[in-house]
Amino acid sequence: MLRTITIGSYLQIQGLLVRTLENGKLVVSDGEREFEGKPVSRVN
Repeated sequence: MLRTITIGSYLQIQGLLVRTLENGKLVVSDGEREFEGKPVSRVN
């Protein structure tokens, strides 16, 4: 599943969901690297 996370105040990264951490953060992969950050809220 494709997810978007925020790293810091302004940087957002979109990638495939790798795992969800106990603290509520997500780990996503861009195909080469993995990034950890807060999930971006979904707009309905």
